[in-house]
Amino acid sequence: MKKVLVTGASGFIGNACIDALAESGQYEIHAISLRKHDHVKQGVFWHLLNLHDYQATRELMTQVRPSHLLHLAWHTTPGDFWHSEENYKWLQTSTDLLKTFASAGGKRCVISGSCAEYSTGTGHCLEDVTPLNPATVYGQCKNDLHSMQKVFCTQAGLSCAWGRIFYIYGPHEPRQKLVSSVVLPLLKREPARCSHGMQIRDYMYIEDVASAFVALLGSEVEGAVNIASGQPLALKEVIFKIADKLDGHSLVQFGVRPVVDNEPESLTADINRLSREVGWQPGYSLDEGLDLTIKWWKEQLSKKGLESL
Repeated sequence: MKKVLVTGASGFIGNACIDALAESGQYEIHAISLRKHDHVKQGVFWHLLNLHDYQATRELMTQVRPSHLLHLAWHTTPGDFWHSEENYKWLQTSTDLLKTFASAGGKRCVISGSCAEYSTGTGHCLEDVTPLNPATVYGQCKNDLHSMQKVFCTQAGLSCAWGRIFYIYGPHEPRQKLVSSVVLPLLKREPARCSHGMQIRDYMYIEDVASAFVALLGSEVEGAVNIASGQPLALKEVIFKIADKLDGHSLVQFGVRPVVDNEPESLTADINRLSREVGWQPGYSLDEGLDLTIKWWKEQLSKKGLESL
C-alpha cells in the first residue's frame, strides 16, 4: 500500500482530505498537525510536529518514508495571511520539506496553490496560459514555491502537481468567509453585512475540494491544475440562495461592507485539466453544499448557543 504524508491535516482543507484519503482505501495515511485534534479514523496515524523545525521534520520523514506527499500547511489566519511575513517563512519551510521528502525516497508530491497567483483582473484563468502576477505577498510566495517545485522535482526525478485552489466553503470554514458570514447572522436573525455582491467567483464545496486533491494525488498529471467547480456566478446569487433557504432576505444588507483594494471583478477557473486529465467530477451542487453548510451551523448553534457564536 502507498504511504502518504499530509501536512496541515487538521485544517479546513486537510481535515476533509484525510477523510477522502481514508475512503479511497489506497493509502497508509500519516497526518501532521501542530496541535492535538479529535479526528480519529482507522488507518490514519497522527504526528504532532512543527514543520518549521527542520530536524524534527527530517526525522519524521526518515521514519515514515512516504511515497506520496500532500502539502497543505501554510499561514492562513483570516485577514492577516495576504501580506504577512509568515508567508516567507512558509516558502522556506516548504522548500525544505520537499528536500527531505526526496531524500527519504518520495515519489510524488502535490502542493496546494492559490488563484491569488494569477494576475489581478484576468477574469477566466487557464493554467500555463493566464499570466501569473500576484498582487499579495501570499500569492507571490505561493507562486515562488510553485516555480521552485517544478525545477527541484525535475532535477530530483519526482512526479509533482500543483493544485491551484479558488473559492471554497463548507462546514468548519472560518466565519469570516462569505458563506458562513451570511449563514450565521441569518440563523441568529441578525443583519448579514455584505459588499455590493457583483463580483464573479467560482465556489466549490469543501468535500469536492478534498476529492479533487485526492484524485490529483493518485493521478500522473503534472504541473498546475485549477481546483474549482467551473461554475462562475455573482456573489449576490450565492447570498440570495442562502437568504431563500433561511427566509432572510430582509436581513441582507448589500453595499455596507467595503471591497478590498485590488479585488478583481471576476476571477473564475477553467477546469478542463481537472475534469479531462485528472478525471474528476463534482459530487455536490451549490444547493447541496449550502444545505450541508447550513445544517452544520445549525448544529453548532444548538450545541453552543446563540451568544457563543
